[in-house]
Amino acid sequence: MKYDFLIVGAGFAGAVCAQRLAASGKCVLVVDKRDHIGGNAYDRKDENGVLVHPYGPHIFHTNSKRIFEYLSGFTDWRFYEHRVKAFVDGHLYPIPINRTTINKLYGINLSEQETVAFLESVREARGTVTTSEDVVLSNVGRDLCDKFFRGYTRKQWGLDLSELSAGVAARIPTRSNDDDRYFTDAFQFMPADGYTAMFEKMLASPSIDVRLSTDYHEIKSTIEYGHLVYTGPIDAYFGYRFGKLPYRSLHFQHLHLSDVERFQSTGTINYPNDQEYTRITEFKHLTGQQHQGTSIVKEYPRAEGEPYYPIPRKENEALFMRYDALAEEIVDVTFVGRLAQYRYYNMDQVVGAALKAAEGLISTEQE
Repeated sequence: MKYDFLIVGAGFAGAVCAQRLAASGKCVLVVDKRDHIGGNAYDRKDENGVLVHPYGPHIFHTNSKRIFEYLSGFTDWRFYEHRVKAFVDGHLYPIPINRTTINKLYGINLSEQETVAFLESVREARGTVTTSEDVVLSNVGRDLCDKFFRGYTRKQWGLDLSELSAGVAARIPTRSNDDDRYFTDAFQFMPADGYTAMFEKMLASPSIDVRLSTDYHEIKSTIEYGHLVYTGPIDAYFGYRFGKLPYRSLHFQHLHLSDVERFQSTGTINYPNDQEYTRITEFKHLTGQQHQGTSIVKEYPRAEGEPYYPIPRKENEALFMRYDALAEEIVDVTFVGRLAQYRYYNMDQVVGAALKAAEGLISTEQE
């Protein structure tokens, strides 16, 4: 059988492209080396019946009505606003830093206006903002930086704030009010039946074949297809011609507490300083599931292992651009997704990139 498109990867990028291409009348084969669809957003019930995210928490949020409405075609939603606290010096504080964080940390009682003035007084002016350290110091000053950000960054990235591009820290705002939501996007929801159920509906078209536990590099010469959509690591596609792109990986320690109905007060608690792990997430906060026990996951950053996070540094971007230049020369391959585009994308950004890529392919085919 000849396919119009071969898609490597059954995560968000691959599934969105497959769904849109199939809807336009194309015949699509999706392959994934894992034994499940959904990529890192895959979820399942553990042996105790609690819905968990094996690859760490995935909380959907977006400001794009178009992306939200597109995904709504494959799932109902559960309203959920994620909240995070940080464990610092034996106490829990809201993250992102807000008025409550500052008042509790320093034993004061500032108003919102006074909090603005306080932040102005501790900020360190930076002439040129190029690193994450520049971002944090110019936002909250050195003491808050060292308590809440520096240690977490060293664990998460294996680098100091001063060694990371500014965009990493820019993802985390600072607030002068008491808003303790981690995200402020217009659309904050979780798939009502989980991510895997959503992916199953996305890939349900009879024009889509899915082969799991299948390595593209081992079968590519045996498949007849017209165009390749590649969502894996771009350096791997080119056989690491210029060397490997750096990624951070994670080790997940999943635990079930059968005699504990609720383990922590918020969905996620960060541990910037005291533990080897960076955070603990309790899944029942995210899913709203009722269960007499609870399941949690501890995340341990690693230098080696499955690639999770492209490391945003100037030299890494330069290396990626060399691979990207190779990709631009290939007319019958489309590279899309966090690994293929070496971008620290949120889920909605991956969906947006995949929709754009699929629309471009459909338009080209029609022409």
